[in-house]
Amino acid sequence: MLTYLARRLVTMILTLLALSVVVFVVIQLPPGDFVTSYIASLSAAGESVDQDTITALRDRYKLDSPVLVQYWAWFSEMLHGDFGYSFEMQPPVSEIFSQRIGISLAVELTAVVVMWAVSIPIGIYSAVNQYSLGDYVATVLGFLGLAIPNFLFALVLMYICYNWFGVTITGLFSPEYMNARWSLDRFLDFASHVWAPILVISTAGAAQLVRVLRANLLDELNKPYVLTARAKGLTRRRLIWRYPVRVAMNPLVSTIGWVLPTVISSSFVTAIVLNLPTLSPILLRALLSQDMYLAGALIMFMGLLTLVGTLISDLLLAWIDPRIRLGMVGAN
Repeated sequence: MLTYLARRLVTMILTLLALSVVVFVVIQLPPGDFVTSYIASLSAAGESVDQDTITALRDRYKLDSPVLVQYWAWFSEMLHGDFGYSFEMQPPVSEIFSQRIGISLAVELTAVVVMWAVSIPIGIYSAVNQYSLGDYVATVLGFLGLAIPNFLFALVLMYICYNWFGVTITGLFSPEYMNARWSLDRFLDFASHVWAPILVISTAGAAQLVRVLRANLLDELNKPYVLTARAKGLTRRRLIWRYPVRVAMNPLVSTIGWVLPTVISSSFVTAIVLNLPTLSPILLRALLSQDMYLAGALIMFMGLLTLVGTLISDLLLAWIDPRIRLGMVGAN
């Protein structure tokens, strides 16, 4: 197991290095270089930069050096938390990250937890009670969740809450708590607002997971080992949870690697509709304005989430499926 973990960590590092090369190429695509774009953005805002600052920036990022030297300067600075400057928003990218990453991870991780907590029991119930009323209801709701775009669901939810209950669900804080320090009152205000984006973001993912789990569990319930276990006297409830559910969970666990970055990248329209101070609108804004350093940092962050999620899914698969554990032992 430890050898497998070490091998996966080495693969993660190599993949992250390859991703950093791709991101660096993306940063270099616009004409000119970082300092030229930065000066142009300041000039468009009516500001000026003295020659000493320009020289210091060009020397800091080795912009007059060969491409490999530039890449190493950018990568080494990134390892120390310096992701460059945002051309449009002006402050350093690390400052933008620090302002939004905590809220973003809180919202997105909670949405993923809710997604799994809702989809697993519904998927199991729907498969075990096939063609029942509950199965039909879950199927209809699942198809609706897959068919309705998140931003449309957000608009409908906003309309219902405002016209029927007189409640505004945009944003994550009330105006009086927007820039306040964290306290119990601010946390309660956050909790009273965050349910709406969590509901919207988790709906489509939960519907998809329900369909996947239901299909996989139905396949497992019809296999001979289930009939053999029942013939040996194993109770139905214990049999379902001990064998078919564990096997049917494999495809769901393997999706952890892409669920979180997909939730972040696909929720930018929802974040704009609900006016959420998360990273998703920043990613869209950076791509539309060709703010390459900010976009590159966000792409690296999403790539890191994918790699960490893939590692977690591999370890969970090895834990829940003995066949994978035995395969790892045999490979070692």
